[in-house]
Amino acid sequence: MAYSTLKIEDGVARLTLNRPEVHNAFDDSLIAELNAQLNELHRLAETGDVRVVVLGSEGKSFSAGADLNWMKRMVDYDLDDNLADSRKLAALMHGLDTLPCPTLCRVQGAAFGGAVGLAACCDVVIASDKAKFCLSEVKIGLSPAVISPYVQRALGERQMRRYALTAEVMDAPTALALGLAHQVVEHEALNSAIDAMLVTLLAGSPQAQRATKALMATVAQAPDSDATREHTCQIIAKLRVSPEGQEGLSSFFEKRRPNWVESNNTHHASERRS
Repeated sequence: MAYSTLKIEDGVARLTLNRPEVHNAFDDSLIAELNAQLNELHRLAETGDVRVVVLGSEGKSFSAGADLNWMKRMVDYDLDDNLADSRKLAALMHGLDTLPCPTLCRVQGAAFGGAVGLAACCDVVIASDKAKFCLSEVKIGLSPAVISPYVQRALGERQMRRYALTAEVMDAPTALALGLAHQVVEHEALNSAIDAMLVTLLAGSPQAQRATKALMATVAQAPDSDATREHTCQIIAKLRVSPEGQEGLSSFFEKRRPNWVESNNTHHASERRS
């Protein structure tokens, strides 16, 4: 049985954790599946076949973190075994964080341990008002080590210190206030909010979104350097003269929708008629 599913339709890829019976907990099999799927999504996003990735899960929990049976097996692992396992999880976080297209995370319930890392790696996080987040690792003698670069980027160093050391549960309003979530909605409105954000993301130029994601990663590393300033100039100049950039400018001045939006609308209309 697959522990996750990947469905791609109309440029939207839905990557869904599918272990509701164990609250979508991580184990080595799920991590291997997700890494394989993210490798494929990188390829499809680069070619423009995938415009947006929605990360979600089945059941009432987003993910409970590490699977208990997996943790029991890990008790007998030596240092090399643990390093190999950790590197696969690190590859998962890096793969999600560096997807070229926009990523949207749907959090309907509990997101504990490594699941907080998944949310932090996504560009936009929309959470139900029933969602709860927790960096729970210190309570079992561990550390949120692999996910720490991504979660600290979302929370900031000061808040990360508190929540990584206390393992306090953050409710949805707290996650919103701290910047881990971008939007909190009533539980029944979660799917509608996801759909609305998809419309917003699909209105952007695919090429410009890919360039912007790559640019943000560069700017974060060295925001005020000569190399970064030159890089930003190169990016905008190349986008302005590209076919998509020219189409975007022309559609703006001509007061019409750009062709990448029109193609999405045409596809949706044909689906409704069929």
